[in-house]
Amino acid sequence: MKTNSKCFECKNKERLNKKRFLIIVNVLGSAGPLRFIVNEEDVLGGVIETALKLYAKEGRLPVLGSDNSKFLIYCANLGSDALRPWDEVGCCGARNFVLCKKREQQSNMSEARSHIISRKGYYGNWKAWLNKQILHL
Repeated sequence: MKTNSKCFECKNKERLNKKRFLIIVNVLGSAGPLRFIVNEEDVLGGVIETALKLYAKEGRLPVLGSDNSKFLIYCANLGSDALRPWDEVGCCGARNFVLCKKREQQSNMSEARSHIISRKGYYGNWKAWLNKQILHL
């Protein structure tokens, strides 16, 4: 029995020794910030994952998805460089973060644009044909 109580005491001491703090994550395009508690040793990739889960759980818009590899996290107070997902939360000493989607690659955007342009041309020809038929009546 004493070993169990000792283990419980050890676990309590370990838990008390960990520094926990409230962080605020602002998501670009969202109405308000997300607030939750993390351990100082938690990695920022886990913070991104938790923020996305909380964001979805609250039913916020726009819908972001759950793939944390498509997001970057910035320290709101320090600068313009994105933080690495494997860094610990306590590494920058900040409590305010900004979460945003990574930019799509240029090649994907140009493919999408060319597809839209080709669709416009198709519908434009259809409209021209319809107008021509109506005018000849």
